[in-house]
Amino acid sequence: MFAWIPVSIAAASFQTVRFMLQKVLSSVTLSPGGATFARFVYSAPFILAGLVAYLAVSGRSLPELGAKFWMFAAIGGTAQILATVCVVALFKQRNFAVGITFKKTEVIQTAIVGLAVLGDPVSLGGWAAILIGLAAVLVLSKTPDAAGPWWRHLTNRASQLGLGSGVLFAFSAVSYRGASLQLVELEPMFRAGVTLAAVVCLQTLFMAFWLGLREKGEIARVWAARKVAVWVGLTSMGGSFCWFWAFTLQNAAYVKAVGQVELLLSLLASVLFFKEKVTGRELTGMGLLVVSILVLVLAL
Repeated sequence: MFAWIPVSIAAASFQTVRFMLQKVLSSVTLSPGGATFARFVYSAPFILAGLVAYLAVSGRSLPELGAKFWMFAAIGGTAQILATVCVVALFKQRNFAVGITFKKTEVIQTAIVGLAVLGDPVSLGGWAAILIGLAAVLVLSKTPDAAGPWWRHLTNRASQLGLGSGVLFAFSAVSYRGASLQLVELEPMFRAGVTLAAVVCLQTLFMAFWLGLREKGEIARVWAARKVAVWVGLTSMGGSFCWFWAFTLQNAAYVKAVGQVELLLSLLASVLFFKEKVTGRELTGMGLLVVSILVLVLAL
């Protein structure tokens, strides 16, 4: 019944490592678009190889994928691309831990989008957690060196990128759950694998077309960065598979709420690996978000 909880925690752990690697790529060699493309192009071969191996061993064949499946997959894939670009760009504005915290507003927004699109209900305790999360966003919306009242800082670039990524990640999570629900006849792990393979192939094609059109030479730079970028692909595969698996088992908002453990992991990464300082205001904001996770989990 609660198998989705350790799966969600595993997804958050993989994702933290992936964002660390993408931060390094974006700050040293690649544009935000290139760092995002690296995630997809280097994970696609591993994902497809895993699916082919499973089909060969099990003797099964791919299920029929209908128009509604592809609609959800395309919406989710496109939203995730844009959201990842926002997060990578955000790393240039704020430190690693706070960038991830802004991204985590997706939990609040996933609950709303999931209810509106798929009819996934949220309990009263869940909505209480959402309000606590909103308070955290208000605390984090002010940059350390900014002056003036807090509401003026909701429109700064860091806030726009962080909140924008949250909206887009919310739509991607709900869309992926919507796609997986079109394959209810399959067991959860197989359903997750098929959905993930379809989405990553779409994303690789979308990003290759975009970079070829708008960022000449960036694909070559992604190839040149392969010694690091291949690890982005591997961690992306692990994280994405766990997210998709969890989405087949539980409401996307609850999955993302448990995934907020990524906040603590990103704080450790920020301090230990990137040697960045975290202010008292930022710790307060992240603490409020952790409280919102606990309230949401207790409300299940």
